[in-house]
Amino acid sequence: MGYAQYKELNGSGVSWLQKKPSHWRIKRLKFSTDLINNKVSVEESPLPYLGLEHIESWTGRKIDGEIKNSEGLASSFVAGDVLFGKLRPYLAKVHLAQHDGLISSEALVVRSKDELHAEFLKYYMLSRDFINIVDSSTYGSKMPRASWDFIGNLPVLLPEVEEQQIIARFLDFKTAQFDALIAKQRILLEKLAEKRTALISHAVTKGLDRSVPMKDSGLAWLGEIPAHWKRMLMIRVIFKFEQGWSPSCDEREASLDEWGVLKSGCVNYGVFQEHEHKTLPPSIDPIPSLEVKAGDILMCRASGSKHLIGSVAAVRKCRSKLIFSDKTYRIALQPDIIDPEFFVLLMKSKYLRDQIELSISGADGLANNIPQSSVKGYQIVLPPSIGEQKTISTLLNKKIESIEAQEVKILEVIGRLQEYRAALITNTVTGKIDVRGFRIPQPVEGITS
Repeated sequence: MGYAQYKELNGSGVSWLQKKPSHWRIKRLKFSTDLINNKVSVEESPLPYLGLEHIESWTGRKIDGEIKNSEGLASSFVAGDVLFGKLRPYLAKVHLAQHDGLISSEALVVRSKDELHAEFLKYYMLSRDFINIVDSSTYGSKMPRASWDFIGNLPVLLPEVEEQQIIARFLDFKTAQFDALIAKQRILLEKLAEKRTALISHAVTKGLDRSVPMKDSGLAWLGEIPAHWKRMLMIRVIFKFEQGWSPSCDEREASLDEWGVLKSGCVNYGVFQEHEHKTLPPSIDPIPSLEVKAGDILMCRASGSKHLIGSVAAVRKCRSKLIFSDKTYRIALQPDIIDPEFFVLLMKSKYLRDQIELSISGADGLANNIPQSSVKGYQIVLPPSIGEQKTISTLLNKKIESIEAQEVKILEVIGRLQEYRAALITNTVTGKIDVRGFRIPQPVEGITS
């Protein structure tokens, strides 16, 4: 649906904000907030600890999960404080605290003053324009961080507090709708993944011929395998590992004459998606040896989502001038031992996924990852004949082709919903749309959602 526009606008004096509603004030963030810098010992404090890995990117939601034991100093916060992840700010780790606690020292604790509603501040700091401008200021190539000196000097738009509250209620309602739609799509993805995994797991551990003699694999969790198959470590089939490069990029897709850097999500769910990339700025020289080409095999080595780590995809076709990031491995295989298509299917099987999840490691605030040494140590079973591997691969790929096509469509839907969600937040908190007349719809009696 369309939204009303503010009738009276004037210049904000800030290029990335452009025009603003004429009755909105503009102020530096540090004059409307306080930076809280109370450092306490994690071991000595009774307050619950929150790591950046427990804040969902771009939504502000707290993620349920195991809290890792943390040591050293952390920042204390109280309910109503806004927590902003300064490490890798492009991840948009922003959370409005609902209770008192401790947060990683890689987060800023920002407390709004009376003229700035905390919910509005959360959404403002989650807006794409704000995240992009903060990300452009980072220092450190491997562990890019933003500083309060820069963030505190950024402008914040200030409608009257009552209008800020209306905006926050509007965004609470609309983002909840988007999140519910996205959650439904993710459930569909999970069901498709379960179906695909079951098909693959049986074929790559038992084969296609049910009449062949079987033997004990020697692994209790794997059970019997065809008698002529061999068990070995993954290192036997890998010829070379390469890790990519992640320079600071522009948050847009590259045109065909520009270089781009693929995101780790380019192989999510085992499907290669070349549009999942960012533009390499013209001021940075590309590394042509890292260009992705048809026939490459890519593996996600690091991600904020553990179930996506270890995703492997074969690149069947790819536009030119795309390189893979340092969150991705490019794997070259021993051609006389394993068929590339069989390898990709193998990595999607349950017994490999179980090993991947056991080998995931990560530190507070950082993406979870799998090192090369762990991948090389995975236990695998193989038909000794490349011909048999190819036969299995061909039949399996035909069976799962329709599943993967459905997955691609669902991922595209999720991507569009996330884009609409982010655009709505940005447009609302920067005054591009007027939601002052918004009222939460009342449910119609006798009709359930």
